[in-house]
Amino acid sequence: MTKALRLPPTRAGSRIMSIGSYRPSRVVDNVEIAARIESSDEWIRDRSGIIERRWAAADETVVDMALIASGKAVAAAGLSPEQISMVLVATVTHPYQTPSAAAELAARLGTNGAGALDVAAACAGFCYALSIADSLIRTGSSEYVLVVGVEKLTDFLNLDDRGSAFIFADGAGAVVVGPADHPGIGPVVWGSDGDQKDAITMTQSWAEYRTEPGEQFPALTMQGQQVFRWAIGEISKVCVQALEAAGVTIDDLVAFVPHQANMRITDAMVKQLKLPEHVVVARDIATTGNTSAASVPLALDRLVENGELPGGGLALLVGFGAGLAFAAQVVELP
Repeated sequence: MTKALRLPPTRAGSRIMSIGSYRPSRVVDNVEIAARIESSDEWIRDRSGIIERRWAAADETVVDMALIASGKAVAAAGLSPEQISMVLVATVTHPYQTPSAAAELAARLGTNGAGALDVAAACAGFCYALSIADSLIRTGSSEYVLVVGVEKLTDFLNLDDRGSAFIFADGAGAVVVGPADHPGIGPVVWGSDGDQKDAITMTQSWAEYRTEPGEQFPALTMQGQQVFRWAIGEISKVCVQALEAAGVTIDDLVAFVPHQANMRITDAMVKQLKLPEHVVVARDIATTGNTSAASVPLALDRLVENGELPGGGLALLVGFGAGLAFAAQVVELP
């Protein structure tokens, strides 16, 4: 008879303990971008809701930004870095296939050899990583998990591309997830539609780039209308499924924090979901731009920082983007 394997004790749930963020110091307004794409400040605002965005310095890396956000989150949780047992970094702009950004971050943060993993689900990446953290804690595999969403999209941006140059930006957001005596992170509703992989993609694969060496990385390209139609048609349904999976209703929420893709997409989802007036809606895109995997934690941190959210209330998070991938869950706010 095969000997039964031993498993660690399971836990009732997990919760977000703290949040930290980092926004690069350089503020880029629409006028600076408009000149290169034959556009205007008014056109960009009407199309996206973006007034300005943050760009990292040339020598700032994904890990540099993640380190600052993570340090704030760990300190706010009242923990030391050595207590972090797993580091999850959601990013698609770390310029190394390997080693991971998470491994470097874990070392620089001083976690003393924590597990480390990058999650490449683009704009849905933070919500994917948050669900993984919840599972690790509930199954007893980890005590405290650091979840980071970070992007330096300007490294992969074609500033002459009228369809994407004004959208993307840089930044990092981090949360510490720890054990709880009740579920503080609801079941995730996630999935993908690889048939639409061309909607948000790179201009070249790394294999093609290898045979055509140049100074610039392959750039991001996006079919804006295709993404808009998909998001409007599908993501509100995902949000409803996440509410049902968590056993709550729209009326139970205090906040809605969607991926900051486009203000028009956010407005359309608010309308489709019929959000009550008391639900605070994150609109961080106006001054931060679309930061892909970093957008949900950055937007959440901005609301908390501004004192707009009551501690312990419920928020619906949803990320969606390249893949096309999506993930949503209801969380209890720290």
